[in-house]
Amino acid sequence: MFGSSSAFARETANWAPLERGLEIDRPGAKAAERMDLKAAMKALKVPSLSVALIADGRIAYAHAWGQAKPETLYQAASLSKIVAAVAALKIAELGALDLDRSVNDDQYIWRAPENDLTAGHPVTLRNLLSMTGGVNVPSYSGYEPGAAIPTLPQILNGDPPSNSPAVDVVERPDSVFSYSDGGFEIVQALVETKTRTPFAQAASDLVFRQIGLKDSVFDQPPGEGMKGRVAFGYDSAGKKLPGGWRTMPELAADGLWSTPSDMARLAIEISRAARGERSPLLGPRAAGEMLTAQNRGPYGLGVRISGTGEVFAFEKRGQNPGYQSYLLIFPQTGQGIVAMSNSDNGSTLISALIRRAAEAYGWPAVGELGD
Repeated sequence: MFGSSSAFARETANWAPLERGLEIDRPGAKAAERMDLKAAMKALKVPSLSVALIADGRIAYAHAWGQAKPETLYQAASLSKIVAAVAALKIAELGALDLDRSVNDDQYIWRAPENDLTAGHPVTLRNLLSMTGGVNVPSYSGYEPGAAIPTLPQILNGDPPSNSPAVDVVERPDSVFSYSDGGFEIVQALVETKTRTPFAQAASDLVFRQIGLKDSVFDQPPGEGMKGRVAFGYDSAGKKLPGGWRTMPELAADGLWSTPSDMARLAIEISRAARGERSPLLGPRAAGEMLTAQNRGPYGLGVRISGTGEVFAFEKRGQNPGYQSYLLIFPQTGQGIVAMSNSDNGSTLISALIRRAAEAYGWPAVGELGD
């Protein structure tokens, strides 16, 4: 399919190139420092790093460094949005949602605010998935151990014990690109409405079980059976978060626990569907919509996109307190990577790792990494 050679397959089955020659841009440093991976982890106070490398449209290897194994669970943060987008598109394929109709035509759990900004410009599912809904709340901060956890309506309405403002329309829909976690909580409400199940179950039914993702769950906080498998989050000073993590009840926006391998499998399957190959996940039309640039910004539906042809890529950054992650794949060449870390400093390490992987494995191009 990708014109691969056995020599290339052997080359990319080896993670050794990632362990040396990283260019680390440390905050405050005058210039990048060339370091090996373990030294960089120590310098940046990153306890663990887990990676799945994609080559020839499959996982070439999965490996972890530090206090982790490839099957260790991390908070995937905004990689959750990819799952939410696939779930919503799956429902749309079944005819129960419309990308271009007002979300208020579909909802009964909650109604998106209507004001002068939405008059003649209703918020649509396409807007929400492409960050053009004009919706506020760019990020959520989570809840420390012992804190009361809000329900979805409380999150959307900004009611106690929610620690975030009410979700509102603050720009005319489809007029600007504006990153919004709040918009994905509206998507969560839509999915729960149409499936009549909690979002965690809907994601399992519509996404995880379809392609055999066994290490991905939306349990917030994690259940007793998970606690021995999760990586504890650490702040930028190298201090473990109280209790090991913050609970993130805003599931569609940032509530996923997963592994690089599971997220790599998801990216591979989306790519297959978009190329027109048969997939239990999505049909080619829905997958194509997901990977098509939408109005006003660098987004498809749930993912950031860039380039054309062989250099076309879709990607997503994840950032929760104590966790950093990144997914990048070139659908036409079948190359890519998913990396997860359990440190607020993980983004610096992951950015250097991706640049090194692009150099070592001959990727088409890697531009500036973004959300």
